[in-house]
Amino acid sequence: MSDKSPDAYRTISEAGEEAGLPPHVLRFWESKFAQLKPVKRAGGRRMYRRQDVQLLKGLRRLLYDDGYTIKGAQKYLREHGVASVAALAEASTPSPDPAQDIKAPPVAPQASVQAEEAPVTPQNDGPHHAKRLSGGQIDLARSALSRLEQARARLSEVLEKTA
Repeated sequence: MSDKSPDAYRTISEAGEEAGLPPHVLRFWESKFAQLKPVKRAGGRRMYRRQDVQLLKGLRRLLYDDGYTIKGAQKYLREHGVASVAALAEASTPSPDPAQDIKAPPVAPQASVQAEEAPVTPQNDGPHHAKRLSGGQIDLARSALSRLEQARARLSEVLEKTA
């Protein structure tokens, strides 16, 4: 971390070092996240403000630690705002759950009643019925599985203490 005042501008190297990212990633993220706009000096030299560095740290957490894709992080940023993503830079802020962004399609009440009465039989619509998951969906599933395993371990600990 630099010896500069928290309000001082940082070069791309200093901002990257503070956020734990190489400079080329910062330049790439500028093209992907419109909210990330460092001040540009004459000659195009980028200068990052404290809030820019906080946003970088929050994005880093979403993408690297929480398993979001760039599209997912863009959506999270749009829906929750810059301040919310920047707050993720703080270690005490709980991680968002990417699985919360998945919404199940609504089921009509009659359809659920019919489903309960109908016998369960496997459906086979041909050899190409199964869809392949995208990389982002696989990452999301892995992240959800990891969170479930952590919750199971915590629950087991609590049950052992109460027994």
